[in-house]
Amino acid sequence: MAARKTSTFWYYIAKAIFWVAGWKLNGVVPPTIKKSMMIAAPHTSNWDFIMARAAFFLMDVDVRLTIKKEWTTIPLLGGLVRSLGGLAVDRSKNNSLVDGMVQLFDERDELVILITPEGTRAYQPRWRKGFYFAALGAGVPILLGFLDYKKKEAGVGPAIYPTGDYEADLEKIKAFYRTKSGRFPEKGVR
Repeated sequence: MAARKTSTFWYYIAKAIFWVAGWKLNGVVPPTIKKSMMIAAPHTSNWDFIMARAAFFLMDVDVRLTIKKEWTTIPLLGGLVRSLGGLAVDRSKNNSLVDGMVQLFDERDELVILITPEGTRAYQPRWRKGFYFAALGAGVPILLGFLDYKKKEAGVGPAIYPTGDYEADLEKIKAFYRTKSGRFPEKGVR
């Protein structure tokens, strides 16, 4: 049996959060996919981070969130940020976050980077494109992480392999998310 990636502490915290909230998991990261860009939608509430982070701890997925390197070096806070998945990106060396993420994928054998493509908790008809071009540049699939507040489910949907046709691939992605209900559904994907 493989060693657990999630610390026992965070695993039991996540288990308690799901138990108290009455949530369940539905779908996980396929074990054959070692590198991926994970997007999370709909992003409509500050609770999304807590529920998504808990879900990934329960799935034992070492999902990482890109963050300015300065946040990972602050005494006490830096350790917490890293334990929750903070992955330092040094923007002084490369001003392109997309190129920085491609480099992170190139440097590792296993990596899942989590991005909220809406970039805000408000309704956003136009998503940021960086997640797509980082996945395309790194040659990794895009996994569709979701929270469905109506069903109280969290999980991972299908893998989308970027073809280079952003608009066509984005429509497939958004079609999946239209079936998921955010905490505030009016702010979700249309």
